[in-house]
Amino acid sequence: MTSAATPTRRVVPVDGIPMSGLFAEAPNPRAVIIALHGGASSAAYFDCPGHPDLSLLRSAAAIGFSVVALDRPGYGASAPYSDAMWEPERRVELAYGAADAMLGNRDRGAGLFILAHSNGCELALRMAVAERGRDLLGLELAGTGLRQYPAARAILKQATPTHRPAGIRELIWAPEELYPADVVNAVGSAGAPPQEAEVSTNWAGRDFPALAAHVVAPVRFTAAEHEKVWDSTPEALADIAAVFTKSSHVEIHHQHGAGHNLSLGITAAQYHSSIFSFVDQCINADANQEAG
Repeated sequence: MTSAATPTRRVVPVDGIPMSGLFAEAPNPRAVIIALHGGASSAAYFDCPGHPDLSLLRSAAAIGFSVVALDRPGYGASAPYSDAMWEPERRVELAYGAADAMLGNRDRGAGLFILAHSNGCELALRMAVAERGRDLLGLELAGTGLRQYPAARAILKQATPTHRPAGIRELIWAPEELYPADVVNAVGSAGAPPQEAEVSTNWAGRDFPALAAHVVAPVRFTAAEHEKVWDSTPEALADIAAVFTKSSHVEIHHQHGAGHNLSLGITAAQYHSSIFSFVDQCINADANQEAG
């Protein structure tokens, strides 16, 4: 294992729109991980503030994976241009374009793997079903689902861009002992683009199952032990696995000792290590398929 690379902040132009994110480069990388944060967050979600040992970017680079953690379209430097991002296809183009621009002509190893959390899973699935998605090594999805717990749904229905209803903090950050005390709310963004409301409205009932049915890459879905928003019962997880009808491999992972924000909790290092093992699994499967 090499020493952890310090992530660098990058801003790159994509079709006239500035796209931002964090980049951690590994020499001679085994693969490249594209990381997509959730709602009202930023790329900093994957570089746990003040806790380098919990950082996905640093731990990945240390064991040979380059990582591009994007501020999703409409966040970060691209926030002023969110009105030009209503078409999902446009957001996919911007995300791939930003990753390409940040990587330049650097080695990509075995290829690209996408990791997404919460609302970032919508963009991840759209990237996976795009033409370029057929060449992805695989996908890691977490913090989402096909249905919300009734209590969570009742609270989230009251949320607006300017109003955080009582109880929403407990949904996202409880139990508090699962997170370092100085991390809670440390990676928020200036707000969410207007498209997020539409994404949230149509995600579970329409977009998730419709998109998942066209994914061909291997998929791992992680359920946190203390997930309070999305139904993570055995029946719900079986339903999630079942919607990926064309994927070459579907795996359900249970992360013990974790809440909704898996990459910011005290078990983040274990969670990230399990992701790296799955990426290696995808690399080996891809190599075996090519050899066969």
